[in-house]
Amino acid sequence: MRNFYLSIWIFLIPILGKAQNLDALVDTSWRMQFRNSAPKINDLVHTKLDVRFDFNKSYLYGKEWLTLQPHFNPTDSLLLDAKGMDIKEVSLVKDSKKTPLKYTYVNDELNIKLDKSYTRQEKYTLYFEYTSKPNELNVKGSAAITDAKGLYFINPTGNEKNKPTQIWTQGETESNSTWMITIDKPNQKTTQEISMTVPDRYVTLSNGLLKSQVKNSDGTRTDNWLMDLPHAPYLFFMGVGEYEVLKDSYNGKEVSYYVEKAYAPYALGIFGNTPEMMKLFSEKLGVEFPWQKYAQIVGRDYVSGAMENTTSTLHQESAYQNARQLVDGNRWEETIAHELFHQWFGDLVTTESWSNITVNESFANYSEYVWFEYKYGKDFADAHNYNDMQGYLMSGSENKDLVRYFYASKEDVFDAVSYNKGGRILHMLRNHVGDDAFFASLNKYLTDNKFKTGEAAQLRLSFEEITGKDLNWFWNQWYYGSGHPVLNISYDYSTPGKAGVIIKQQTEKIFTLPVAVEMYADGKKSRYQITISSAADSFYFNTAKKPEWISVDADKILLGVFKDNKSKENYLAQWKYGKKYLDRKEALDFFAKNNMVELIQGLNDPFPGLRSETIANIESSDLNKNAAALKQIEKMAASEPSKKTRAAAISFLSKTGDKKYEKIYKSAINDSSYSVAGAALNGLAELNPADAYTLAKKYSGDAKGALSNAINTIVIKEGNESDYGIVSKSYDEMPLSEEKIYSSMSFIDFLNKMNDQNKIKDGIDKVASFRKMIPEQYRMYVDMAIKDNLDKLGKSKGREIEDYIKEKMK
Repeated sequence: MRNFYLSIWIFLIPILGKAQNLDALVDTSWRMQFRNSAPKINDLVHTKLDVRFDFNKSYLYGKEWLTLQPHFNPTDSLLLDAKGMDIKEVSLVKDSKKTPLKYTYVNDELNIKLDKSYTRQEKYTLYFEYTSKPNELNVKGSAAITDAKGLYFINPTGNEKNKPTQIWTQGETESNSTWMITIDKPNQKTTQEISMTVPDRYVTLSNGLLKSQVKNSDGTRTDNWLMDLPHAPYLFFMGVGEYEVLKDSYNGKEVSYYVEKAYAPYALGIFGNTPEMMKLFSEKLGVEFPWQKYAQIVGRDYVSGAMENTTSTLHQESAYQNARQLVDGNRWEETIAHELFHQWFGDLVTTESWSNITVNESFANYSEYVWFEYKYGKDFADAHNYNDMQGYLMSGSENKDLVRYFYASKEDVFDAVSYNKGGRILHMLRNHVGDDAFFASLNKYLTDNKFKTGEAAQLRLSFEEITGKDLNWFWNQWYYGSGHPVLNISYDYSTPGKAGVIIKQQTEKIFTLPVAVEMYADGKKSRYQITISSAADSFYFNTAKKPEWISVDADKILLGVFKDNKSKENYLAQWKYGKKYLDRKEALDFFAKNNMVELIQGLNDPFPGLRSETIANIESSDLNKNAAALKQIEKMAASEPSKKTRAAAISFLSKTGDKKYEKIYKSAINDSSYSVAGAALNGLAELNPADAYTLAKKYSGDAKGALSNAINTIVIKEGNESDYGIVSKSYDEMPLSEEKIYSSMSFIDFLNKMNDQNKIKDGIDKVASFRKMIPEQYRMYVDMAIKDNLDKLGKSKGREIEDYIKEKMK
């Protein structure tokens, strides 16, 4: 699963401060409860389902044939998960005959007395008839998985305008047992058959291959899907809706994209790199894509990012982008890579318990780096790696182990430790053992455990067998421990012919950190391997001349916080000799902090991300009026090849208020990039707000991203009640993001301009709808962000609106 809410939560931290699961802070009894793997008394073998949907009631009517066998010891009973169902029948099927069985159904568990004691050599099949009522459940989710109804009916009666009718399922962690009877644990695996009967106008999707379609006399159609390879129950999937299906292929296997008709022209732009990703990952891992097909589907109102259902990944609608958005770069590409890598790490080999979720999520997180490195180069990948590390460091998670046997809720493990930190740990491990050994070890782990489960200890054994090294120290430190190193690095040149590096660890826990050191003296590089392993370490190197620069952690792979006491001359040499993204970024950051003219050189950096960052640093420094900087940024505003960097250049010029740039703005406002057009419109607004207001309304018909933000800012400031349609439509269509929190504040302020009570209430409804998409345990922090704006609106508009706000924000 791609944890979409991590980015929103990390975004909120600087505004509201760090916080954790509040329930876990109040009740700490979980700290004494070891979360072991689920005991295996019976094993799932095969699951056959025949389901029909009641769209008016949002019910599923199910028939199920479940085949099992004892795991090891004989047993005469069976415990199954079945959440919130009406159970109509429980029978044993033998020789095509059904024999009713005695059972109890308490606390969402079905406890069945079998007809005899079965041995591990004997399989048995049970038959169930039941009704699933997902909307009548009251279950909690997490930051990654916003609730746990399992089965979702979207606009089932068609009452919501501009929203299609859809059905989709979300099984992780243990929610598929709301619509099928199973042992809903990650250490179970089963083959499956699903027959879905739906109105004939709808398309269906499930795991495996579509084996048959039968049109029925009542206007429905029954689709039969077969998954003949075993996978975990939480990875079962059903999708239903009016979709266009675009077909691609990889190595003779179907690759398909299920999208709404309006986005069919852009589907290949969004998902079209999937076959190339499949090839890359298959080659890197030495394990061919293991499943029969790979489909991706976009679900309305799905707000958990994306979910790696075996062969059938579900994406939230933020995946949708049009051609102009894609000009700025595919914002969903890392998610597509992330979910695809799960087909190996998570689906082929599945975590045996939620405590070991790192063997699913850390790998999927790191796949983003692997893809970016291959497709867009090391700078792009290293920038992504750095940003992900900052996400972990900002999350306040330093006291959490990566493998976590103690937690309040299984949902809590889907956090910045399992994702961001785990991915960075794999990056360090890859550097430590080398590329060949790293991917050979992953191959061994996958091959040894395919169609089974895995945990961090099995991963270690795979690495040890390939490398021939004992890696307990690495696993104990990073997998079974918490925190990260905080280093203070200083230098000693007092001894002739020697250069010293003194490294002090600033945390109570002392880390073992094997890293490379590179020393540059007289333009020549020397490389050394050192191991930091105590509270204070000193390393001395022979050198004929005083080094210009010593690079500690020369490969830039360490996870941690570092104070590197380098001089101005050291940073100048770092800029001169450093080739890596972080070498250059660190030097440019130093130049910016110290208002050094060398910062301007960053405008010519080969990586667009650093060029954009340099523009931002110049803007906030004393160099913002430097003639050489202005000249270069003017040139970039007109002809920079990177759209986002060009937009950054135009934004810089707009803040000067200089009318001589009007020609650039007028040319750029019609650019294919929303980022460039948005920056240009903001530039025009600085020169002539009235004209910009007219242009904002003109361009509002095709505006997303930066252009939409620019239009909203101008219309909210300059507009009136007649512009409500423009602003509300833009707010409504904005994808879930950190940006939408800020936009909520300005949108609420715009409602203060309204006199029409219906418009005000409609706007409040839209904010309330967005708020409800935030997981309940974090919703209060979003409320804190928008509270002042809502209070102001209520006081301004009177008691009726004040009461309406209170009612909607419950």
